[in-house]
Amino acid sequence: MFKETKAYSGFAVDDIEAARAFYANTLGLETSTVDKEAGLLALRLAGGRDTFVYTKPDFVPATYTILNFEVPDVDQAVDQLTARGVQFERYEEFEQNEKGIARGDQGPAIAWFTDPAGNILSVHEPM
Repeated sequence: MFKETKAYSGFAVDDIEAARAFYANTLGLETSTVDKEAGLLALRLAGGRDTFVYTKPDFVPATYTILNFEVPDVDQAVDQLTARGVQFERYEEFEQNEKGIARGDQGPAIAWFTDPAGNILSVHEPM
């Protein structure tokens, strides 16, 4: 039924301006304001699909990874993000190195961080 229908995803934040600054300035994504009064922002991701970010009055950060960025070299990406002030998350269930990168048999090398709203994002090497 939806095989040929364009789909997109979205997620909530508590402060749309903080989100815009983070996604544009820290991550280097192209952003555009869709509706300033409604607090709706579009992130332009590689591959030609927008992801929408919107404000939600009773916002609670996601407890799972909402956005993954596949990078050729996770160490390099972590170093660049760290230089821009990003702090990487630590999870007890994963063995992570001093940079916060997990490597193992269950998937690609990956590191997690959060946006200003507390939503979880990741950088990981190709699967």
